[in-house]
Amino acid sequence: MGLMDGKRCLVMGVANKRSIAWGIAEALHREGAELAFSYQHERFRANAEELIADFADHAAIPLLPCDVTVDGDVERLFAALTERWGKLDVLVHSMAYARSEDLIGEFRAISREGYKLAHEVSAWSLIACANAAVPLFTAAGGGSIITVSYLAAERVVAHYNVMATAKAALECSVRYLAAELGPANIRCNAVSAGPLKTLAAGAIRKVSTLRSIYEERSAMHANVTIEEVGDVGLFLASDLARSITGATLYADRGFSIMAVEYPRPDSQAPTEG
Repeated sequence: MGLMDGKRCLVMGVANKRSIAWGIAEALHREGAELAFSYQHERFRANAEELIADFADHAAIPLLPCDVTVDGDVERLFAALTERWGKLDVLVHSMAYARSEDLIGEFRAISREGYKLAHEVSAWSLIACANAAVPLFTAAGGGSIITVSYLAAERVVAHYNVMATAKAALECSVRYLAAELGPANIRCNAVSAGPLKTLAAGAIRKVSTLRSIYEERSAMHANVTIEEVGDVGLFLASDLARSITGATLYADRGFSIMAVEYPRPDSQAPTEG
């Protein structure tokens, strides 16, 4: 019996097999969840179809269009889910976007339109989707909302610029949604993952250097994987995390706890005595 048997989960933001959203989707499916996916445009629909082709139930998995920058698309998505399922147990929100010029330039040179776009896609969309999902969660007796953040929401990370401010807004939104929806037994949490080789990360300059720094300085001296982040998402989606809401859980092998490199013996293992 799987941890998510009988649970219906909508996953938003799958771009390819390296997407954090896909890592969470695989973990949910492994534990018995019934999945649905949204896609922004036809190219991403084709990607999703290719990814789910190996699932035994792939023919029954809804693939629904939704561009959060288009008026009415969020409402149409959840109306389609209402007609198809009538309830929802889990919403996975893994969407972020910023113009490249608002990432690679100087922070103080971020354009007004670039700032608005990054926050609309990366932060406001969580609020819009959560609001539209409330009736479906209510029909299920509660639910879990999971979004994806990054350490730049609270610390300066070179070349993250406008996306850092969007992630900060996202984490703040998580807390407010958790407080407002808690009485309805709807939880909202964020996973703050270490740097991964995702499509979104490809827009960040020197991301490979950042990954090397994480491997060198994290508490576990290793980078996190998509599968590991997926399992953290699974935990937050499941009843095992039923008492956790409004939290940001770090899936970064301990990088976020380190102030400076901690001296270790050559063996990299703890010593006795």
